[in-house]
Amino acid sequence: MASPVPAVDAVLRARGLSKIYRTGEVEVHALRGVDLDLGEGELIVLVGPSGSGKSTLLNILGGLDAPSDGQVFFRDSELTAYDEARLTAYRRRHVGFVFQFYNLIPSLTAFENVALVTEIAERPMAPEEALGMVNLGDRLDHFPAQLSGGEQQRVAIARAIAKQPELLLCDEPTGALDSQTGVLVLEAIEHVNRELGTATALITHNVGIADMADRVISFGDGRIVDVRANSARRPASELSW
Repeated sequence: MASPVPAVDAVLRARGLSKIYRTGEVEVHALRGVDLDLGEGELIVLVGPSGSGKSTLLNILGGLDAPSDGQVFFRDSELTAYDEARLTAYRRRHVGFVFQFYNLIPSLTAFENVALVTEIAERPMAPEEALGMVNLGDRLDHFPAQLSGGEQQRVAIARAIAKQPELLLCDEPTGALDSQTGVLVLEAIEHVNRELGTATALITHNVGIADMADRVISFGDGRIVDVRANSARRPASELSW
């Protein structure tokens, strides 16, 4: 199995991560001693069956959840030692999230949905610039109900990147989309990764998407079971599933 450590500077380092959820006397081991690095400008794809620990890992890396054991370092700072106020600041300043469901505010236009983030970010790009990066510069004044599913997801990506985060964490961003529409969403993620150098981790059940990654991390039963480095990244425009 290839090393989980990339050959470039790591933005995130996870060491010995375990996560146990308890319901009464029942224990569920979501993660079991996971080590993972995410490099500067790297794009990794996490694959594996439902319940294998992918989303739990992403939530911990994004500061949305805490491990039962182990450490996460954001650059030289130990994320797992942060209190809630510092975690909130970490999420606000450094992390962009994209989920399967777009979570746009229906009463706001695409521009206004993105502007919500730029108003609280430290070094935001203009909303129209973020929407332009995902090829939606002509949809600024459209409400979510006037947009297709793929367009709504691209608005969600624009919202995530408008604060210029160092990390982009995507959990099944194409899960609710057909292949053709999903490819447009992946092209947007690919473009952001290349143009902004945003370290990107993407969860998917579609193994065909793995070819667009620098590395493919396979999960099973809360563990990393395989790491594969692609010799070259395949353009998202060439993917299908």
